[in-house]
Amino acid sequence: MSIVKNARLLATRGARLVQSRNYSDEMKLTFAAANKTFYDAAVVRQIDVPSFSGSFGILAKHVPTLAVLKPGVVQVLDNDGKLTKYFVSSGSVTVNEDSSVQVLVEEAHNVEDIDVAEARQLLSKYQSALSSAGDDKAKAEAAIAVEVAEALVKAAE
Repeated sequence: MSIVKNARLLATRGARLVQSRNYSDEMKLTFAAANKTFYDAAVVRQIDVPSFSGSFGILAKHVPTLAVLKPGVVQVLDNDGKLTKYFVSSGSVTVNEDSSVQVLVEEAHNVEDIDVAEARQLLSKYQSALSSAGDDKAKAEAAIAVEVAEALVKAAE
């Protein structure tokens, strides 16, 4: 089979696949942590998430995606234009074909509720723990704690 024929065949299959997807014009967000459910299938305009492969924004009709979240800020833009920011320690984001999005995290807090001075104290404490860690396990645990505390300070500032 020639390359041109293969390309036509792939283009035709791709067009049928895109036409068969049920993309929605609205996006429903479920955003939950162990300590609280922030959104439960709420219709929102945009979500911005920090992932290990880079931060990205999600709108309705976004390509289906699964990503691991790194410590940072999740931003949610409601349909009325209100932007709310949440600090997340870790978790995952799933974007489905129907434009529903699930953000499931270990821990999340509204950025407005974070005390900058307390966040800096935590960072200092974990940096000390990292420098005094004796074995590899303690170093790894302290390095993770420092990474989260750095993100927490950055979110609070």
